[in-house]
Amino acid sequence: MVKMTAEYQGHLHCELVHGPSASKLETDAPKDNQGKGERFSPTDLVGAALVSCILTTMAIVAERDGVSIQGARGEVQKEMIPQPRRIGALPVKIWLPASIAADYRKKLEHAAHACPVHKSLHPDIQAPIEFIYEEI
Repeated sequence: MVKMTAEYQGHLHCELVHGPSASKLETDAPKDNQGKGERFSPTDLVGAALVSCILTTMAIVAERDGVSIQGARGEVQKEMIPQPRRIGALPVKIWLPASIAADYRKKLEHAAHACPVHKSLHPDIQAPIEFIYEEI
């Protein structure tokens, strides 16, 4: 179990603290919902959690198997739906080294789809993952 705390700072900003490490981050409401968009919004963090979880889960599998994915990167685009206001889609792109053997790629792609955040998303949220293999 991991404890995190949040404190409202005013002006639609919150400060969050990760209990085990004491690292902090701040949020702001997005511009399209009365905020200034000066920080990640809470829903932005869902997208950030998804793409970082995918990369981390793939790295765990790859490192266990002695495969390097050094330089892999990802991108997520958060798409909101107005009624009720919620995340509608989180399409993800993952760039991986072209040097990864073709027969190993399916294992990494399976790991990406099995990451805990992806598995925790509501089924109404579309979260396709596109894999791009290139020279990194």
